[in-house]
Amino acid sequence: MKVPLTPLRGERVVLRPPVPDDYPVLFDWYSDPELVAPFDRYSEESWESFVASFASAEADPASLAVRYVVERQSDARLVGCVGFYAPHPVLEYWDVWYLIGEPSARGQGLATEAVRLLVTHLYRSTEVERVGATCDVENVPSERLLERLGFTREGTLSGALFHHGRWHDVRVYGTRRATWLARP
Repeated sequence: MKVPLTPLRGERVVLRPPVPDDYPVLFDWYSDPELVAPFDRYSEESWESFVASFASAEADPASLAVRYVVERQSDARLVGCVGFYAPHPVLEYWDVWYLIGEPSARGQGLATEAVRLLVTHLYRSTEVERVGATCDVENVPSERLLERLGFTREGTLSGALFHHGRWHDVRVYGTRRATWLARP
């Protein structure tokens, strides 16, 4: 399932594919263990490998590389990034992830708008039936974001995420095509 990476415009944010001028900010965010907690085990060892991940992501549906940067429309400032990946080699669905790296942009609903744009794009541009997301059970803001968007909590994976030296439980969320596209 190839997803066309075209710019997506919302009320307050624009999602666009990353360009080389974005890489330094994104690299800083990916290098901060507090920001990329769910991806502790996804770490780039060098600037070169980080940059290379963008080039290889298009051909790799399992890549956790940034697919879109999130720009605030009011000032064209880069505030976050979002992505999607195929988490399973046989099951056909996308998982989405999101990060607001700019501290001053958190808590304003920008991630909610960005995820809404991304999921809608995934349904409109592919034949996928399900889009999912996971989050650490201790990440209450992420759970609220997914539930606000209409994702259904489908279960909990015990001890599925290693972060800050210990194993954490992970919530599994999902939504189906007809349910998502029927929402206003």
